[in-house]
Amino acid sequence: MSDVKGASRSSGMNIDSKLVRELAELLAETGLSEIEVEDGDRKIKVARQLTAAAPVHAVAAPAPVAAPLAAPAAAPAAAPAPADDPNAVKSPMVGTVYLSPEPGAAPFVTVGQQVKAGETLVIVEAMKVMNPITAPNGGTVKAILVDNAQPVEYDQPLIVVA
Repeated sequence: MSDVKGASRSSGMNIDSKLVRELAELLAETGLSEIEVEDGDRKIKVARQLTAAAPVHAVAAPAPVAAPLAAPAAAPAAAPAPADDPNAVKSPMVGTVYLSPEPGAAPFVTVGQQVKAGETLVIVEAMKVMNPITAPNGGTVKAILVDNAQPVEYDQPLIVVA
């Protein structure tokens, strides 16, 4: 009877609290800020604010003072160049990127490796589905721009193949 009362309070909507919890856990595991699931005419959107993470990093950065600040300035300057490369293979979806087919296995590709068009470069997991991301053309892997098990956004550069 409590389910009926709960449903009437929420305008007759049946909310699957287990699904909402699973989606919230998926957000936490992947580091994503929001996720939306659609089933027929029912939509469930779970979102979280990531603003709390920014001050933690801002507080941690000033503590080392000026010497470490110079080193990180050089690293980001080198990183954006490969990401802007027109040969960068980008993520077609939001998810978690994996560099190898399973934990402990060798990575699909390494920097300097020759690849053929259609060869798997990485896997992006989205909604518990493993999606292989393949090389659009043959060439040499020039840079790997992501870490294993890192959350990625749509259109984020993953690997440079030229």
